Amino acid sequence: MSDVAEALPVPGSHANPTAGFSGRQKAAAMLVSLGPEKAAEVLRFMPDEEVEQLSADMAEIYRVDADVAESLYEEMYIRLAPGSEVALGGLEYTREVLENLLGPQRADEIISLLQARGEVRPFEFLRRTPPEQICTLLKDEAPQTIALVIASLWPSVAGQVLTHLPPEQQAEIALRIATMRETNPGVIGAIDQGLRQKVSAISTAEFHSPGGIDSLADIINNSGRSTERHVIESLAKSNPDLADEVRMKLFTFEDLTVLEDRDMQLILREVEGKDLVLALRGVPEDLVDKFLSNMSERAAQTLREDMEVMPPQRRNVVEEAQGKIVAIVRRLDEEGTIVLPRGEDDGDGGGDVV
Repeated sequence: MSDVAEALPVPGSHANPTAGFSGRQKAAAMLVSLGPEKAAEVLRFMPDEEVEQLSADMAEIYRVDADVAESLYEEMYIRLAPGSEVALGGLEYTREVLENLLGPQRADEIISLLQARGEVRPFEFLRRTPPEQICTLLKDEAPQTIALVIASLWPSVAGQVLTHLPPEQQAEIALRIATMRETNPGVIGAIDQGLRQKVSAISTAEFHSPGGIDSLADIINNSGRSTERHVIESLAKSNPDLADEVRMKLFTFEDLTVLEDRDMQLILREVEGKDLVLALRGVPEDLVDKFLSNMSERAAQTLREDMEVMPPQRRNVVEEAQGKIVAIVRRLDEEGTIVLPRGEDDGDGGGDVV
């Protein structure tokens, strides 16, 4: 018999030496088999409570035999192999577990308690829904409803949803998100219930304070550059003060002119030459000079020559290249490699590309 620990159950058969183990016992046995250094690396990603529980289980394990370790690794490989479905939790999964365990009525009661405590994210069931499908789901909804749902999503998802909306609708939705205040939980519940019926899914939650300037800025930062420019320019026409507030929380390609030379040089190390040539197409001369002045004389001359011989480019191609550079800037800022000035405004947001 495989002697993992006296406290562990006897395996059900020779073919499956871990058949009698609980999930936590399997985890503890695998950590023991990995050795102290690798086990420590795994535990570093776990909450303190789980580390304590697994530590107690590992302390009871005398040894892990080869057949037990092999069985554990095979099981893990099957779960994580390409093409295997990754198990996801969340409210949808929790409801399914509760329905199987306690029945639909009791499951609804427990989920309602979670909602009342604010422990579940609004519209959580959209977590696995592609942005374009969310847009289809929302297309017949009122603008305020669309804004409420988008403001409740994860910024990365919300940005993609905003990008997939028609251009003429993006500015209106952005304005509503920026001016949104606290929303009655009852309204959230009604909207959520209606959307769940549309997609035959499950989710509901209490919503406290969606929207606002910060929410819109997060969403725009995760949108495409074309969407970013369109939203800001449209907001500036209808509500200049609000557009200024939103712009102050963003960092656009044109804002590179206000960076310190040291930061520009660090950014240039990360930028692909072909992206830079495209990105500088049609931008103000002071921005071009900002790049050239932070390059070697030879590199600057090469860049100017490449820009001169480049044929006209489509706007979306130029904006894509600019977006790549802005993404690098934001990443370096998040890493602390450079420091972005906050509250700077470049004025008109840049001219047309020719």
